Amino acid sequence: MTRPMPTAPVFWDGFYAEHTRAEQGPVNRILITETEGLTPGTALDLGCAEGADAIWLAQHGWDVLGIDASQIAVERAQAHAERIGHGERVRFAQHDLATDFPSGRFSLVSAQFLHSPVAVPGERERILRHAAEAVAPGGHLLVVSHWSVPSWHPAMPDPGHPVNLTVQSPEENLVALQLADEEWEIVRDELDRIELTSPEGRPGVREDHVLHLRRLDA
Repeated sequence: MTRPMPTAPVFWDGFYAEHTRAEQGPVNRILITETEGLTPGTALDLGCAEGADAIWLAQHGWDVLGIDASQIAVERAQAHAERIGHGERVRFAQHDLATDFPSGRFSLVSAQFLHSPVAVPGERERILRHAAEAVAPGGHLLVVSHWSVPSWHPAMPDPGHPVNLTVQSPEENLVALQLADEEWEIVRDELDRIELTSPEGRPGVREDHVLHLRRLDA
């Protein structure tokens, strides 16, 4: 008998019960480069994990709402923000984005590596469409997605990996948003290559798709 697929909150609580990325980050480097020069405003961080990106944005003048499916992750993130004195500028909340997307519009909506091994077909696409709808006029949408893994890494999907991902192509990421051309401009739509070394010292390159769009002013 096939075991039923766990919900996103159950899966990610289980993941964070066994794993942590520590308070120091790392902050996603593409978030840093793509927000340089933007005027800070309100930001929504989707899949915020333990809060590194959201706290970094708060440290640079943004008022941030970080969302994650895992209650464990958001509690760690909020505790960290309060310890370092940014609790008033950033807050965190648990949402299963497949069924419970936060309300409001934001100057920046960031979805960094928003992949889930327990997503049903079409779920990620619906979440990305909600993400686009949450961008205020003149605001920015930043979607960064895995595309390829280093040559030394098992191909995805990999049942042996703690987060077994199915990745979407750059074309699929853009199509999923269902954007009206007259309402958006593309700031960046390209693959970003990062050199990564395996624990055994083997070199390799990972490719991530960077999709940065701006909603035109009304």
